[in-house]
Amino acid sequence: MRLSKRFRVRLHPTAPYNFALTVHKPAGWSLFTPFEVFEQGVLWTALHLDDTVVGLKLRSEGTTKRPLLLIEVFTKRPCPPSQRREIQEALTARIATSQDLSGFYRMARRDPILRHTLANLYGMHDTGPSHLFAAATLAVLLQMAPLKRSKAMMDCVIRHFGELAQFDGKTLRLSPTPRQIARAGIQGLRRCKLGYRAKYLVRIARIMAKDDFPTFESLQRLEAGAAKDKLLELPGIGDYSADIITPHNSFPIDVWSADVFGKLFFGREPKAGRRAIDRIKKEGLKRWGKYAWLGFFYVVQDLEGLSRKLRIPLRLQ
Repeated sequence: MRLSKRFRVRLHPTAPYNFALTVHKPAGWSLFTPFEVFEQGVLWTALHLDDTVVGLKLRSEGTTKRPLLLIEVFTKRPCPPSQRREIQEALTARIATSQDLSGFYRMARRDPILRHTLANLYGMHDTGPSHLFAAATLAVLLQMAPLKRSKAMMDCVIRHFGELAQFDGKTLRLSPTPRQIARAGIQGLRRCKLGYRAKYLVRIARIMAKDDFPTFESLQRLEAGAAKDKLLELPGIGDYSADIITPHNSFPIDVWSADVFGKLFFGREPKAGRRAIDRIKKEGLKRWGKYAWLGFFYVVQDLEGLSRKLRIPLRLQ
């Protein structure tokens, strides 16, 4: 799809806001699609907002302490003022420009683990997914697989089933919508070697394609427990996957992350990672409370730095 119409948005994020760390995570996490381009401090990416394909060119014109973002928005057709406002509100939420990190930083500075992450990650905000199905896709593909394998599956799904957007001299592949995966079916997904995950992904896609399942934004408006219960209704979504998807505070521990947090919390790698999950999750929620997800997020983005500072071999693979 060629996106030839454009308009500009200027956003003033809540400081501190480090643009590069926020939109291009140190651990390699992409903002909306692994096929986006980040060059010389400028990010080109694309996403679906409702039924509209939107291309984005983002750059910082401020500093971490005095942030200012300039965003060029590209669409297929001209956007009336009401649609421009809706797009701006959606972007504000997804790139976390109003997120206040001050409370988390006060806690983190006193924490024997998190205080070591602040020097490398100061001003990094937690961004949201392009849409709920993208978060669900990631959660399903993270199940029972090391991170490298999950990334390979995700890249394959997007490469073969995501839509192409052309704008500002770039061609980017978007994360697929529920309708696109529902049309592909289990047979179509076989090329990506998803194993048992394919049937769950297709079933979730068919549910979300009906437009009566809550959006990411409506889940945010629910109480945390109610939002998680709704996610647990989806096929193949258990406690860990729901913790990955939910917009509320969580601490998503699986076999691979149990290794990391077992060492950080208890000084040793769990002998039986699966049996240690509940204990490690409870410890994370107890230690970091309402900031448990941000604590998890900061740790996994700074494993190399923490390994050096704490002299503990940490890896999430």
